[in-house]
This record gives sequence, C-alpha cells and structure tokens, in this order.
Amino acid sequence: MKNTKILFVCMGNICRSPTAEGIFRRLAGQHRELNCLEIDSCGTIGYHVGENADPRSVAVAKKRGYDLSSITSRKIKNEDLEYYDYILAMDSENLINTLALKSQDGVYTSKICLFLDYALNSNISDVPDPYYGGPSGFDDVIDLIEDASEGLIEELLKAERS
Repeated sequence: MKNTKILFVCMGNICRSPTAEGIFRRLAGQHRELNCLEIDSCGTIGYHVGENADPRSVAVAKKRGYDLSSITSRKIKNEDLEYYDYILAMDSENLINTLALKSQDGVYTSKICLFLDYALNSNISDVPDPYYGGPSGFDDVIDLIEDASEGLIEELLKAERS
C-alpha cells in the first residue's frame, strides 16, 4: 500500500478530531493492508495548541478502548493541504474554515470533505461539538466517528485491492 496520509480537523483539536485520530488509528490498525497510514489531527483555531485532548474525551474514549493520551493540539497549516491525502472536517463550519485556507487555484479542494461523508449508518453531516454539552455527547461523538471510520476503512481497502 502507498503511504496514505489522513488529517482530521475540528475547531480546537481537543475533542472531536483527536477522538477521530485515536479511533481511526486503532480501527485501521486491525487491517494489515492499511499499515502505511499516517494519521494526525488539528484545529482551525490555535487556542489550545500544545494541550492534550479534553479530559472528558480521553476518559470516554478510554472506557471504549481508545487511547488519546499522546495526542496534543495543533493548528492547521497551509502546508497540510498539500501534504495530506484526506482532510476530513468534523463539521460544516470547520469545512468552510479549512477550504478558506486552500490555494487560489483550488487544487486541494478535492481532498477536503466532511468526515461523516464516509458514515455507513448515519445521515447527518456534522459531528456535534461535545465541549459544552453533557457527558452523553462524548459517547455520541464516538458512535459517529466509529461509523465514519468504518466507511473510510472500506474505501481505503477497496482502493488497495484495485
């Protein structure tokens, strides 16, 4: 398999995108054919740069078997648009913010989309931000991310076989 690079994007890179990074890393790691993936996450704002994932995200993910403890927040850079093969925004607002970074010729537009476009069992487009909600919001985020992760894994495996 060629080295495929995947970037998950949310606002602050402390809840949704690090959760996606951790979940996708573990689920994709169960497929030997996907051993050449590079997986990262970032935020469209730099407010939390250098911080670990939100402790509530870490705790809920840990209960469900995912480790987010080594993920630290960073802000998206223009260079990321060229470097990554898939740039997956957690919601419409961050999709718009990420697309605003693209080069004037729009060359990177095709690799930027909503992560839930890959969901197999959900028809919503945005992973809701659990930051200001209650504890159940973090579980809901994991459910959506697991679903979209499985869909993306299916696409990557199909591409690997063709």
